[in-house]
Amino acid sequence: MRNLYRGAFLAALLISTPLAGVAAQSTPDAVALAVKEKADGKFKSVYATRGFWPLWVKDGALSPAASSLISYLETADLDGLEPSDYDARGLRELVDRAGSGDPETLARAELRLSQAFARYVRDVRRAPNAQIRFLDEELRPKKLGETDVLRAASVAPDFDRYIQSMGWMNPAYSGLRRALAERRERWSNLPQNYVPEGSALKPGMGGDRVWALRERLGLNPQGRFDKNVVTALRAFQAAHGLKADGVAGAGTIAALNRPTSWYDRKLAVNLDRARLLPGPNTRHIVVDSAAQQLVYYQDGAEAGRMRVVVGKPDQQTPMLAGMLRFATLNPYWNVPDDLAYKRVVSRVLNGASLQRLGFEALSGWDANAQLLQPEFVDWQAVADGRQRIRVRQLPGPENAMGRVKFMFPNDLGIYLHDTNEPELMNRQARFFSSGCVRLEDAQRLGQWLFGQPLNANSDQPEQHVPLPRPVPVYLTYMTAQATPEGVRFLEDVYGRDELDPREFASR
Repeated sequence: MRNLYRGAFLAALLISTPLAGVAAQSTPDAVALAVKEKADGKFKSVYATRGFWPLWVKDGALSPAASSLISYLETADLDGLEPSDYDARGLRELVDRAGSGDPETLARAELRLSQAFARYVRDVRRAPNAQIRFLDEELRPKKLGETDVLRAASVAPDFDRYIQSMGWMNPAYSGLRRALAERRERWSNLPQNYVPEGSALKPGMGGDRVWALRERLGLNPQGRFDKNVVTALRAFQAAHGLKADGVAGAGTIAALNRPTSWYDRKLAVNLDRARLLPGPNTRHIVVDSAAQQLVYYQDGAEAGRMRVVVGKPDQQTPMLAGMLRFATLNPYWNVPDDLAYKRVVSRVLNGASLQRLGFEALSGWDANAQLLQPEFVDWQAVADGRQRIRVRQLPGPENAMGRVKFMFPNDLGIYLHDTNEPELMNRQARFFSSGCVRLEDAQRLGQWLFGQPLNANSDQPEQHVPLPRPVPVYLTYMTAQATPEGVRFLEDVYGRDELDPREFASR
């Protein structure tokens, strides 16, 4: 109703007030009138749907969102873009002139800001170098239309906050971008001298190694490990995800001795990975193999997180994006060939009962495979590789899948599932699986996905429960994470950070 009255008021002004009179006013309606007069091309329809009411102007002046955008444009190199492509200097000059409050100048700044914003977001959301396999075409990044970018921003509940927080990007991206900017400003220009390795350096100590430490932190080299060193060292540690204890132990010295190019490369690689993730307004799941954690998002914010077990270094959890479509209760576990011998076949050869072990054998891996009687299987031939059969574990408390698995169909046999080994979640490093993702709390994830407890109604194996609305799930690998304290750099367990971008798809 408010928009209806506003539109009627604007229409009356257009009829009764000459345009020259508009420029003399300083009301929001006067700016809207000037926007209506000056808007053309692809953006005119976007503004028309909101009665030509401005996005960047509030109470007769440009809002803080304008300064936020110009800051992004001036530092577009952080996004792998060229700042000069967006004429940030010319835009800032126009914004400064709009400080006069003249409605026509404000309208020109309004439209220029929208044009620059739409181009910038379109370019930031471009398909990056980091490769990921898209199981569903709808998840593959598409080139955004500039009107789509502006229209999405125009419906944000808080436009200023949307711009300031980079609401069109996943929080992982905006956090890493800020971290890269802070790093370049504060840490990249320090001396790059080498700090010799050795025992931990602590307050009160002196000597050549302390001198090297002082120089590396940008202090006068000559001196002892004093309060200035403690302060500078704690700041460095906090910014690099280290324990900020003011002591230069082995981990801190290793971080100090890494070249700036190492950090820049690490952050750039992870920015490209984060660029693929949707904004928080999309209901979705992110599994980060490097951090061994799962995070799910809804309604513009993180809705929950949990620890996970992921693939071993020689059986890596791949980078995939797909639509989670259903859950399977009381699942079987189809044992991979390399594990079947170790866990089942060798024990059967030593006299164990396949049934008592909780497994069964099938003739193959297709849907028409026949159940085999164990006594008619040549287990030695299976062990020698002369015969192939399919071994699967029956549902139950010992089943490696636990009570439920969540499926986003793919030909790699990768999915999220419950676990019968919850004690593994207490390990700091959780690279134990054959590629699938074991969940710390499968029931909690099921509750979030389905909106109700996910329980089987019988002991019947493989009960499939379709998800009313599929949810995107992204399996990624973030070896750098922005935290409130600084950037947390994780070990590159899978060895992916130094690969040529074209090699990522297969790793």
